[in-house]
Amino acid sequence: MNCCITDLCEKEIINLKDGSRLGSVNDVEIDTCTGKLIAIIICAKSKLFGLGGKEEDLRICWDQIEVIGDDTILVNIDCPPTYRPKPKGGLLSSVFREG
Repeated sequence: MNCCITDLCEKEIINLKDGSRLGSVNDVEIDTCTGKLIAIIICAKSKLFGLGGKEEDLRICWDQIEVIGDDTILVNIDCPPTYRPKPKGGLLSSVFREG
C-alpha cells in the first residue's frame, strides 16, 4: 500500500499498549539521504490557552508503528506520563463530554 503524507495526517493514532487515542500525524521525520520515513510526530497541546508554552511533541519511530490501516495507525509505545493529546474538536470539546 502506498500512502501520501497528507493521507497519514487524516489517520487517528492508537496506542496498542493501553488503547489510548494519541491524536493524528502533524509532521514526519525523513532521512534525506535514503528517503526513508524515520518517525511520525504528534504535536502536543498548548498549556493554558498557549500562554504557558507547550507540552513536548510525541515522536514515534518507524519501528514502533505496527499497522497503517485505512483510518488508523496502530503503534506500540510507552507514552511519556507528561504527554497529553490534543482534544479533538474545538475549544469547548474538553469542557463538554459526550454521553
